[in-house]
Amino acid sequence: QVDVMESGGDSVQAGGSLRLSCGVSGDILDVLCMGWFRQGPGQEREAVAGVFRDGMSAYADSVKGRFSVSRDNAKNTLHLQMNNVKPEDTGMYYCAADWVGGLWSGSKFYKTWGRGTQVTVSS
Repeated sequence: QVDVMESGGDSVQAGGSLRLSCGVSGDILDVLCMGWFRQGPGQEREAVAGVFRDGMSAYADSVKGRFSVSRDNAKNTLHLQMNNVKPEDTGMYYCAADWVGGLWSGSKFYKTWGRGTQVTVSS
């Protein structure tokens, strides 16, 4: 089991870009799947993107073509590149690890969570 910690959240205007990072305590190559989730004000936590150890990635429909997830294995870090952000992207973004199988987008399938990093997009 690993620990994770997010960083990079900020306030940005619509149409701008932001890059989130998730540091992993331990060897990221030991992690089968990692995910990014977000929770907007008054909303449930939802999946944003996931990336598997073999490099395959998956995205929520709402962010396809705008967000990109990547793993820096040398630095044990997961990144989320957010481009052309929209006000509806506002929320607390969480990194998740220790996936136990099942849907990559199911929050219940991850055992380890960070504390989150806040992203605020203004119009």
